[in-house]
Amino acid sequence: MFSKIFHFYIDGFRNMKVGKTLWMLILIKLFIMFAILKVFFFCSKTPDFGSSKDEAIYYREQFTN
Repeated sequence: MFSKIFHFYIDGFRNMKVGKTLWMLILIKLFIMFAILKVFFFCSKTPDFGSSKDEAIYYREQFTN
């Protein structure tokens, strides 16, 4: 049963013309979002805070400099 479903999808992807291009665009977009943008926007350069007061002081100093 699973092999029939698998072969059904494989044959469907093999016979696509426009769909292959769209899937490639989707995969490239996902790569850009998760691999490249993550490095620039989600890297943590902040120290490990013990309390929210320490965090507030750190960010206040960063924004005022």
